[in-house]
Amino acid sequence: MALPRPLARRSFLKKSSRISKTIFSSRDLELKSIYPPIDPLPSLSRLRDKAIGAGKTREDHAAVANQLFAAYSQGREVRELVVVLGEAALSDIDKKYLLFADQFEARYIRQALDENRTVEETLALGWELLAILPKEELKRIKDELIEKYLPKT
Repeated sequence: MALPRPLARRSFLKKSSRISKTIFSSRDLELKSIYPPIDPLPSLSRLRDKAIGAGKTREDHAAVANQLFAAYSQGREVRELVVVLGEAALSDIDKKYLLFADQFEARYIRQALDENRTVEETLALGWELLAILPKEELKRIKDELIEKYLPKT
């Protein structure tokens, strides 16, 4: 997929169900050969929160999604700092967020054309990635969910 500009926006409206989605493609992800090059931070679905969670997918789905997006956002901010200050200026926690962002792109966003991850597999992968960070950084997830799902290191 060749992108004509640094960030391409696609909006979709499914008339029968009134599902509205906005998807942003990322030139940075495309240059890293990450397919699909979808930038999850500005992309949105107005119905996401109504379609996930206990009784619909799994009890931890919303919290994990929110924590993954927050951690990825922090990791991208750290990546910008590296450009200005260099990696030597990073704290230990900054380095963990940078590693998280790299792994999130390589393992979570990147999918093979024939890959069909289940919700369970995707949540398990999300928890594996969140294990990169100290428990204290998982501020968007209840302690009982962390105890239940976070892989023991």
